[in-house]
Amino acid sequence: MSLNVYLSGEIHTDWREQIIAGATDLDVTFNSPVTDHAASDDCGVAILGAEDNKYWHDHKGAMVNAIRTRKGIEDADVVVVRFGEKYRQWNAAFDAGYAAALGKSIIVLSMPDQQHALKEVHSAALAVAEEPAQVVQILRYVLTSQLPNR
Repeated sequence: MSLNVYLSGEIHTDWREQIIAGATDLDVTFNSPVTDHAASDDCGVAILGAEDNKYWHDHKGAMVNAIRTRKGIEDADVVVVRFGEKYRQWNAAFDAGYAAALGKSIIVLSMPDQQHALKEVHSAALAVAEEPAQVVQILRYVLTSQLPNR
Protein backbone atom coordinates (compact mmCIF):
# COMPACT_ATOMS: atom_id res chain seq x y z
CA MET A 1 0.00 0.00 0.00
CA SER A 2 1.10 3.56 -0.66
CA LEU A 3 -0.36 6.89 0.42
CA ASN A 4 -0.63 10.30 -1.18
CA VAL A 5 -0.66 12.84 1.67
CA TYR A 6 -1.54 16.53 1.30
CA LEU A 7 -0.02 18.79 3.98
CA SER A 8 -2.26 21.82 4.44
CA GLY A 9 -2.18 24.78 6.79
CA GLU A 10 0.28 26.84 8.75
CA ILE A 11 3.45 27.83 6.86
CA HIS A 12 5.56 29.52 9.54
CA THR A 13 7.14 26.46 11.17
CA ASP A 14 8.94 23.33 9.95
CA TRP A 15 6.15 20.83 10.73
CA ARG A 16 6.02 19.66 7.11
CA GLU A 17 9.73 18.94 7.04
CA GLN A 18 9.44 17.01 10.33
CA ILE A 19 6.71 14.77 8.91
CA ILE A 20 8.50 14.22 5.60
CA ALA A 21 11.80 13.41 7.38
CA GLY A 22 10.07 11.01 9.75
CA ALA A 23 8.37 9.16 6.90
CA THR A 24 11.36 8.66 4.59
CA ASP A 25 11.15 4.89 4.95
CA LEU A 26 7.42 4.78 4.16
CA ASP A 27 5.73 4.58 0.77
CA VAL A 28 4.28 8.09 0.99
CA THR A 29 4.12 10.91 -1.53
CA PHE A 30 3.69 14.37 -0.02
CA ASN A 31 2.15 17.44 -1.64
CA SER A 32 1.35 20.85 -0.22
CA PRO A 33 0.35 24.37 -1.13
CA VAL A 34 3.04 26.86 -2.09
CA THR A 35 4.69 27.69 1.24
CA ASP A 36 6.61 30.76 0.09
CA HIS A 37 4.26 33.33 1.63
CA ALA A 38 5.17 36.18 -0.73
CA ALA A 39 4.90 34.00 -3.84
CA SER A 40 1.54 32.65 -2.68
CA ASP A 41 0.19 36.13 -1.98
CA ASP A 42 1.45 37.67 -5.22
CA CYS A 43 1.12 34.85 -7.77
CA GLY A 44 -2.12 36.19 -9.25
CA VAL A 45 -0.85 39.68 -9.98
CA ALA A 46 2.60 38.41 -11.02
CA ILE A 47 1.00 36.21 -13.67
CA LEU A 48 -2.28 37.96 -14.55
CA GLY A 49 -1.43 41.63 -14.00
CA ALA A 50 -1.35 44.20 -11.24
CA GLU A 51 -4.39 45.32 -9.26
CA ASP A 52 -4.83 48.68 -7.53
CA ASN A 53 -7.41 47.26 -5.13
CA LYS A 54 -6.01 44.87 -2.48
CA TYR A 55 -9.21 42.79 -2.61
CA TRP A 56 -8.66 41.96 -6.28
CA HIS A 57 -4.94 41.45 -5.70
CA ASP A 58 -5.75 38.81 -3.07
CA HIS A 59 -8.62 37.36 -5.10
CA LYS A 60 -6.41 36.71 -8.12
CA GLY A 61 -3.85 34.98 -5.91
CA ALA A 62 -6.48 32.88 -4.16
CA MET A 63 -7.90 31.71 -7.49
CA VAL A 64 -4.51 30.71 -8.89
CA ASN A 65 -3.53 28.96 -5.64
CA ALA A 66 -6.87 27.12 -5.60
CA ILE A 67 -5.83 25.23 -8.73
CA ARG A 68 -2.96 23.61 -6.83
CA THR A 69 -4.92 23.20 -3.59
CA ARG A 70 -7.92 21.53 -5.22
CA LYS A 71 -5.72 19.14 -7.19
CA GLY A 72 -3.67 18.25 -4.11
CA ILE A 73 -6.69 17.58 -1.91
CA GLU A 74 -8.62 15.70 -4.61
CA ASP A 75 -5.65 13.40 -5.29
CA ALA A 76 -4.85 12.82 -1.60
CA ASP A 77 -5.60 9.67 0.36
CA VAL A 78 -4.95 11.56 3.60
CA VAL A 79 -5.11 15.30 4.26
CA VAL A 80 -3.13 16.64 7.22
CA VAL A 81 -4.33 20.08 8.31
CA ARG A 82 -2.07 22.05 10.65
CA PHE A 83 -3.36 24.90 12.79
CA GLY A 84 -0.46 26.89 14.21
CA GLU A 85 -0.22 28.92 17.37
CA LYS A 86 0.30 32.45 16.05
CA TYR A 87 -2.07 32.95 13.11
CA ARG A 88 -5.64 31.96 12.42
CA GLN A 89 -5.52 29.77 9.37
CA TRP A 90 -8.93 30.30 7.79
CA ASN A 91 -7.58 28.70 4.63
CA ALA A 92 -6.68 25.58 6.61
CA ALA A 93 -10.23 25.35 7.95
CA PHE A 94 -11.52 25.74 4.41
CA ASP A 95 -9.19 22.98 3.19
CA ALA A 96 -10.41 20.69 5.98
CA GLY A 97 -14.02 21.34 4.98
CA TYR A 98 -13.26 20.69 1.33
CA ALA A 99 -11.46 17.45 2.21
CA ALA A 100 -14.37 16.38 4.43
CA ALA A 101 -16.85 17.09 1.64
CA LEU A 102 -14.79 14.84 -0.64
CA GLY A 103 -14.76 12.07 1.98
CA LYS A 104 -10.99 12.28 2.52
CA SER A 105 -9.29 10.91 5.62
CA ILE A 106 -8.26 13.94 7.68
CA ILE A 107 -5.64 14.25 10.39
CA VAL A 108 -5.72 17.57 12.23
CA LEU A 109 -2.52 18.82 13.81
CA SER A 110 -3.34 21.42 16.47
CA MET A 111 -2.63 22.61 20.01
CA PRO A 112 -4.75 21.57 23.02
CA ASP A 113 -5.82 25.17 23.66
CA GLN A 114 -7.43 25.25 20.18
CA GLN A 115 -9.85 22.44 21.05
CA HIS A 116 -12.92 24.65 21.47
CA ALA A 117 -12.27 26.84 18.44
CA LEU A 118 -11.67 23.80 16.21
CA LYS A 119 -14.34 21.47 17.57
CA GLU A 120 -16.18 21.21 14.26
CA VAL A 121 -12.97 20.63 12.33
CA HIS A 122 -11.84 18.06 14.90
CA SER A 123 -15.17 16.25 14.64
CA ALA A 124 -14.62 15.78 10.88
CA ALA A 125 -11.11 14.37 11.41
CA LEU A 126 -10.24 10.71 11.89
CA ALA A 127 -7.36 11.73 14.17
CA VAL A 128 -6.31 14.85 16.06
CA ALA A 129 -2.58 15.04 16.78
CA GLU A 130 -0.54 17.58 18.71
CA GLU A 131 2.92 16.80 17.31
CA PRO A 132 4.26 16.05 13.80
CA ALA A 133 5.77 12.82 15.15
CA GLN A 134 2.27 11.59 15.97
CA VAL A 135 1.26 12.14 12.35
CA VAL A 136 4.24 10.04 11.25
CA GLN A 137 3.24 7.33 13.72
CA ILE A 138 -0.30 7.31 12.30
CA LEU A 139 1.01 7.01 8.74
CA ARG A 140 3.40 4.24 9.80
CA TYR A 141 0.60 2.33 11.52
CA VAL A 142 -1.73 2.69 8.52
CA LEU A 143 0.94 1.44 6.12
CA THR A 144 2.71 -1.20 8.22
CA SER A 145 0.47 -2.02 11.23
CA GLN A 146 3.46 -1.14 13.46
CA LEU A 147 2.83 0.60 16.75
CA PRO A 148 5.45 2.95 18.22
CA ASN A 149 8.09 1.35 20.46
CA ARG A 150 7.35 -2.20 19.35
